[in-house]
Amino acid sequence: MTGIGIKGYIRFFSDAYNRGVLLDTLLLGVETTVIDILLGFPVAYLYVAAPRWRRFLMFMVLLPLLTSTVVRTFAWVVILGNHGLINTLLAQAGLIGTPLRLLYTPGAVAVAMAQIELPLMILPLITAIGGIDAHIIEASHVLGAGRWRTLRRIVLPLCVPGLLTGTLLVFTGAVSALVTQTLVGGGQLAFMPFYIYQQAIQAQDYPFAACVAIVLLMTILLIVSILNALGRRSAGYVHG
Repeated sequence: MTGIGIKGYIRFFSDAYNRGVLLDTLLLGVETTVIDILLGFPVAYLYVAAPRWRRFLMFMVLLPLLTSTVVRTFAWVVILGNHGLINTLLAQAGLIGTPLRLLYTPGAVAVAMAQIELPLMILPLITAIGGIDAHIIEASHVLGAGRWRTLRRIVLPLCVPGLLTGTLLVFTGAVSALVTQTLVGGGQLAFMPFYIYQQAIQAQDYPFAACVAIVLLMTILLIVSILNALGRRSAGYVHG
């Protein structure tokens, strides 16, 4: 058992396995965030641009929040299993002969996490895009900019604060989600929350588990600080 102190952190960072677990956890957060940005921005933009769809879109965005995270996670276990929905449809279409290994993979965890965290990306983006002055968009069109150029040169820069807020919420949620990481990963993938659980409950090494938890916490705080700095800088750039 490792005592509380510098030795615990030396033990963590001197072991390649421990560093790999930390990097895999951060990579999961990045993958989840990228997926949610790609899915969330079009939905948020459509919500603002098409008022008649707002009730339906808001209902679809908020509906997952009314369901327990555990229930949604088990739903992904069923969908991605060897006899789940995806493998069944592919087999019936004659595209596969044997079930694909979808469950218990890093990609499966990232997809499940992205679906669970998606509302936390869409809602800040809706606020950011909805807060853009319509006269700015009209001026862009009057000056000859098309829809795509306006989106790229006007809308995207102005919604950076909302994008950073969503990134912060999704990333921190993804790297600390013990239940989804464990169930969809099947306990075969090592991420920091499950690693902390292993050290504390299974190995009974509470001091080292505390060190691992502090490493994860400080890493998240560092990333949060960087995102906040980027947010202040982007806000200053927009208003300046």
